[in-house]
Amino acid sequence: MGMQATSKGTMPVVLLKEGGSETKGRDAQKNNIAAAKIIAEIVHTSLGPRGMDKMLVDSLGDVTITNDGATILKEIDVQHPAAKMLVEISKTTDNEVGDGTTSAVILAGALLENAESLLDQNVHPTIIVDGYRKAAKKAKQFLQDIAETVTANDKTILNKIAKTSMQTKLVRKDSDQLADIVVKAVLEVAEKEGDKYTVDIDDIKVEKKAGGSIKDSVIIQGIVLDKEIVHGGMPRKISDAKIALINKALEISKTETDAKINISNPQQLKSFLDEENRMLKNMVDKVIGSGANVVLCQKGIDDMAQHYLAKAGIIAVRRIKESDLTKLAKATGARIVNNLDDIFEKDLGDAQLVEERKIEEDKWVFIEGCKHPKSVTLLLRGGSQRVVDEVERSVHDSLMVVKDVIEKPEIVAGGGAPETYAATKIRSWAKSLEGREQLAAEKFADSLESIPLTLSENAGMDPIDTLTVLRSRQMKGEKWTGIDVMKGKIGNMKSSDIIEPLAVKLQIVSAAAEAACMILRIDDVIATQKSAGPPPGAEGGMPGMGGMPGMGGMPGMGGMPDMGGMM
Repeated sequence: MGMQATSKGTMPVVLLKEGGSETKGRDAQKNNIAAAKIIAEIVHTSLGPRGMDKMLVDSLGDVTITNDGATILKEIDVQHPAAKMLVEISKTTDNEVGDGTTSAVILAGALLENAESLLDQNVHPTIIVDGYRKAAKKAKQFLQDIAETVTANDKTILNKIAKTSMQTKLVRKDSDQLADIVVKAVLEVAEKEGDKYTVDIDDIKVEKKAGGSIKDSVIIQGIVLDKEIVHGGMPRKISDAKIALINKALEISKTETDAKINISNPQQLKSFLDEENRMLKNMVDKVIGSGANVVLCQKGIDDMAQHYLAKAGIIAVRRIKESDLTKLAKATGARIVNNLDDIFEKDLGDAQLVEERKIEEDKWVFIEGCKHPKSVTLLLRGGSQRVVDEVERSVHDSLMVVKDVIEKPEIVAGGGAPETYAATKIRSWAKSLEGREQLAAEKFADSLESIPLTLSENAGMDPIDTLTVLRSRQMKGEKWTGIDVMKGKIGNMKSSDIIEPLAVKLQIVSAAAEAACMILRIDDVIATQKSAGPPPGAEGGMPGMGGMPGMGGMPGMGGMPDMGGMM
């Protein structure tokens, strides 16, 4: 039944359609917080190097095995609106900085859980929100205070960053080699503007192929196309390639409008087909005339055109993705041509080698030795499709954190050290706040410690003992002291090479605080449903509808107790 309100015990006022519902006040808050806590609980066990993986099976039966927070939450397809907000922050964190998705969700869940105890003490949600916002601002300030500035293109630091990001993933044992190719790839595409660097991750093409082992993953100075050469008569390899990038079909296009051709004798048919061939040959001649010996086409290539290209000893590949064409243009220095009349030698790109190679059972085209390798390809391998997919996710996180440090060259320790430091600082700062905001700020500090707590829990250490030792060492000013999960003890993160970008930590605090504040401010959840509409045939007047006995006045209808307030 829809939402109703009664005025002085008279007729109920129906506001919502049938099937609508409303949850108010504390119930709404409790419900939202509970949903967010469950989401945090799901990813909680996957944090850190000792975190566990999740197996997710979708409606089609496809299996994903991962411990990447963003992937887990994307795949589980949540329904609850408050839970969706937490999924949203993991997505945003993934897009912005690439790593820290699990941490952001755990922190948001902890903030809400701690807020719940304040709500039970009748602290107003707005006060909690204000306290959290101030504490988040302060936390970011403290994190910036302990950050260390590094040289943006320092390979050693970048390698450590990439490795730290992979320590939590399936690829941990191969992290040395993968970190190396990740750093190389990012430095290849990084562009310097004044003192700053910018990195466009889209310039790094990631191709994956099941088979072999993770160790077989390589970086290719150029582009790999998961396509094969179109014609058997074409060469399989060309050195000193002159590459034409064509965004037009090498085919005879059909007429825009319906057209009819009347052919009355075989001669006419022959001349019609000859003309078609002549047009195709004309197209191919224009390509040959430009001096190209490799044609990469975004659209189709007619069989006849393939024949003429093969005769001229040209390699051709068709139906290339637009994104790949753009990358090729960057890498080879070619111009993408839409009109064959416009193709000249100056529009061609260069590459030392274009070759078709067999990768497992597929044939792929490799374009290597480009003049401006502003686009590179990472070819990832792994024992099975599931492994390769997880390698790809790990490499994406790693690419992103290296990009973060190159663009914002500041680092902090890993292993829960910065969170513990910020928490201890916020506790002492909270005392300067007047009023109930102080309580909220203290709860924010407790929430920050959920990260080192979870890390130690997942590592099988005693969480309380670990945290108390960590706090005391941080109080002494040892900002690099964190939890070395692999060794199962507290130690100096710098000497263990566990370092993370500052950008990731700032994003985690911002995203979690914003999501928690947004959920806390909600005190009413109104859900509407589409009206089911009348049953079929009801409109015309079902027989007997008009005169069903007793419809006009069922006894006692007017005065049933509490009818007005039914939902």
